Amino acid sequence: MTYTDAVRYILDIPRFTKKNDAQHTKCFLKYLGNPQHAYKVVHVAGTNGKGSVCAYIDAMLRAEGKRTGLFTSPHLVRMNERIAVDGSPVSDEAFAGLFDKALEAARRMEKEGLQHPTFFEFLLGMGLCAFRDAGVEYAILETGLGGRLDATSAVEPPEVCVIASVGYDHMQYLGNTLGEIAAEKAGIIRPGVPVFYAASSEESDSVIREKAESCGCFCKKIGKDAYEILGTENKCIAFSCTSDYYGTTTWKLNNIGKYQPGNALLAMETMRGLMGADAHPERWREALADLRWPGRMEEVVPDVYVDGAHNVSAVEAFAQSIADDGKEKIIVFSAVKDKEYEKMAEILCRQVNAGLYVVTRIDDPRGADLEQLGAVFRKYTDRAVEIRPSVKEALACAMEHRDGRRVYCLGSLYLTGMIKKLIQEVA
Repeated sequence: MTYTDAVRYILDIPRFTKKNDAQHTKCFLKYLGNPQHAYKVVHVAGTNGKGSVCAYIDAMLRAEGKRTGLFTSPHLVRMNERIAVDGSPVSDEAFAGLFDKALEAARRMEKEGLQHPTFFEFLLGMGLCAFRDAGVEYAILETGLGGRLDATSAVEPPEVCVIASVGYDHMQYLGNTLGEIAAEKAGIIRPGVPVFYAASSEESDSVIREKAESCGCFCKKIGKDAYEILGTENKCIAFSCTSDYYGTTTWKLNNIGKYQPGNALLAMETMRGLMGADAHPERWREALADLRWPGRMEEVVPDVYVDGAHNVSAVEAFAQSIADDGKEKIIVFSAVKDKEYEKMAEILCRQVNAGLYVVTRIDDPRGADLEQLGAVFRKYTDRAVEIRPSVKEALACAMEHRDGRRVYCLGSLYLTGMIKKLIQEVA
């Protein structure tokens, strides 16, 4: 089957299957020959920043000379972005071959009267097979939703568990308090497996800490007092660490997000735990400085940025990051209808120095109503609000009115992916 055929089949999976439990995922992996047993696993959960943490760990492991597999979600433009080996997405041909293996296993399961794997299970199985076939030493797995019931939690035991920032998102599935959400994220914790987590709030931190203690795990919290932001220059952010382990080294990230040093340090501390006495932090510095993680405060063309912020806490972090960039801004925004988009709009109107807001609708059934999006922006600002029915028209509107202003596009990873695709088509 071709790559295009494989993608079409996978996108159709949600139409004929339902959410499965961890036992079902383990069964699917067994039919695939238990590929997860061929390497060490780094398991990463969290509300915001978990993808960046995964990418940082992957880059530093490769700097240590390790072969790596990286499984993340969602993809932005092409589905094979979700499965990377040694820092590069698998080829279309490799993706199609992995699909054939997963489909064969799914067909065998169905013959035995078992449920077909879900969309996420299917891709996870493909990724785990890719890592086995490539002979990787470490596989970094990002949870899809939550942690306790996520398909990635069927891969156990991991070498280490990592929990990035915890905030409000997917409350209909994960709970309405930070404690409830943290409990779902902490569901990745396994007995005796070291835990590294980002400080978020006392409510969520205590849940993670208590779960780790009950499982007899080494547990380390990485707080904002563990690093100091030194400033931004040439579209890079510089920071130092308070731990003597890192000395007086200045670290740089190819990103202007003020939240990224915290993600990087969480990854660095995880690396200390993984590598122990064999760690070479001097190699990590260059790896982090060189890394470009798509869709996270990414400059797609000069002075046009896309950012995957798609919940309230992420939009707050975004607003703080661009508050003192010295430029007037244009905001391009869209969201899915089950997000707290009114709160996100309020933050963008009250905390961001924007002269124009362009709202649009993503090309997805879950996209928020366009008129409602426009109405909430007009509720919180008296500045110009333009409504455009398509992402292509919204981007064209922002570019037409740019006039020296910086354009930021956010609110949905779907929006980020669509804009990146549009930029690539005209490049």
